[in-house]
Amino acid sequence: MTLSDEELAEELTGDLGRAPSRLRVVAGRFFRSPQGLIGFAVLALMFLLAFAGPLFSPWSYTDKDFTAFLQPPSPQHWFGTLQTGADVYAVTLRGMQKSLIVGLLAALVSTAVAAVVGAFSGYFLGWTDRALSWVTDLLLVLPAFLILAIMSPLFGAGQWVLFVVMLALFLWMVTSKIVRGMTISLKEREYIQAARFMGVPPVRIIFRHVIPNLSSLLIVDATLNVSAAILTETSLSYFGFGIQPPDVSFGTLIADGSRTAVYAPWTFWFVAGLLVVTVLAVNLMGDALRDAFDPAARR
Repeated sequence: MTLSDEELAEELTGDLGRAPSRLRVVAGRFFRSPQGLIGFAVLALMFLLAFAGPLFSPWSYTDKDFTAFLQPPSPQHWFGTLQTGADVYAVTLRGMQKSLIVGLLAALVSTAVAAVVGAFSGYFLGWTDRALSWVTDLLLVLPAFLILAIMSPLFGAGQWVLFVVMLALFLWMVTSKIVRGMTISLKEREYIQAARFMGVPPVRIIFRHVIPNLSSLLIVDATLNVSAAILTETSLSYFGFGIQPPDVSFGTLIADGSRTAVYAPWTFWFVAGLLVVTVLAVNLMGDALRDAFDPAARR
């Protein structure tokens, strides 16, 4: 097959020519949506606070003030201190960093796996579909929380990447089934048939034409998976099965703060409030993106 034939196949799909204009249309719809603007602004503020906020504090999340145990907010400790003398502001922002990174990476990995598995399953069908569907169904029935709890000793200091991989492993199955069904429909389209008849390899068709045409579903799914991953990580870390000490996350901080929330509310409510605001902002963005990608959505 010559290069000109491949270029012709790409021209038949129309993806490369339409992508920039479609992106502008989607971006325009998204930023015209009040909830999209609010969600984007709040989430950007959360990222800015998490990664730039510690630069303005004299305390690190590992520092201890042995002259201020469980002290309320003050000019020295803006959010107060914990029972250990740790600065609540510093450890809260460190926990936010870790939760945001874990949520974002887990969402990206799970969406990528869902796209690849679903597209291959729907395009090839046959034994490929049966094998991938068996794996998908098996992971759907496995008790994810129990498995992650059993593997928690492996998530020690510096091993949080393994935790991200394991978390993503249990987030992709439902989306994969949706992608499979859409791929079965897409592969009958004229431009896919033309590329196939011209000898374009199946893997190239999947990655250049099938998956890009599912971008709206995958982007919205990735956005919503961020909040799902953050909440799952928080739940696991709350029970001691997620991020392990000496590192911290939303879950570990909420678990520690819940013991003193009644008589020292600053140890609990700052981190709990930031968690609620972050998840709400992500969900607002996900809803706005879904409407922006929907051609039938009204302003």
